Amino acid sequence: MPASLTIGDFSRATQLSIKTLRHYHSLGLLEPSDVDPDTGYRRYTTDQIPSAQVIRRFRDLNMPLEQIRAVLEASDLRARNQLISAHLSRLEQDLARTQDAVASLRDLLADPTDVAPVSHRRVDAVKAAVISAVVDLSDLLPWYLGALGELHATLEARGISPAGPPGGIFATELFSQEKGEATIFVPTAAQAQFPGRVASQVIPATELAVIMHAGSHADVDRSYGALATYVASHALQVDGPVREYYLVGRSDTRDEAAWRTEIGWPIFSTGAV
Repeated sequence: MPASLTIGDFSRATQLSIKTLRHYHSLGLLEPSDVDPDTGYRRYTTDQIPSAQVIRRFRDLNMPLEQIRAVLEASDLRARNQLISAHLSRLEQDLARTQDAVASLRDLLADPTDVAPVSHRRVDAVKAAVISAVVDLSDLLPWYLGALGELHATLEARGISPAGPPGGIFATELFSQEKGEATIFVPTAAQAQFPGRVASQVIPATELAVIMHAGSHADVDRSYGALATYVASHALQVDGPVREYYLVGRSDTRDEAAWRTEIGWPIFSTGAV
């Protein structure tokens, strides 16, 4: 029979505070082996030490308590390992984002003016297959990836070849209010009828100040900042959504350093660059 420990001794043995142990008890995550009905004193057994150590390790890895409960209550080893693997994958993704942010910050500190030149361009109207929606800014990346994949799949199913690089049109409110209209489009040679949320639309002509962003979108704000500074300093800006053209992207190569995105800011062009 395993030995019994007071909550104080169990706290020392597991290095979990009494407050934490009480919290875990209230959640049903780590319940005492015995609670005195008169005094409310909690006692634990030495057999519970490994469970407490596992919980502590998972908390060190920022696993939410509900996920820890799911791991501990998993019906079999396979289900348990799947839950743990899913959390480790999320940690690896978070680490990759942190590393990207650190690298971007180092680049910014090393050379804050290292951005591409700006040019002017008139973009003609084009027919395109489009997906539009009002999107939360925090959901923009997964929404964009899903929409672009759906557009390419729809065109391929219809035997329609893209007539140019895909692009995006983003309302000012998407950035200023963190929610606004976004449109992803793929140019086509002719208009056609499409199923589902894919529509046929003419993307209107516009005049843009354009900058080329190289690499992933982790530091795309630098290119946006340089472009906005240029437009404001030349007194060229007009109201209207910004555009992006994805010349080389995720569907072309996994090498993020090779990605190329043109960012266009609406302007009233005077003909001078």
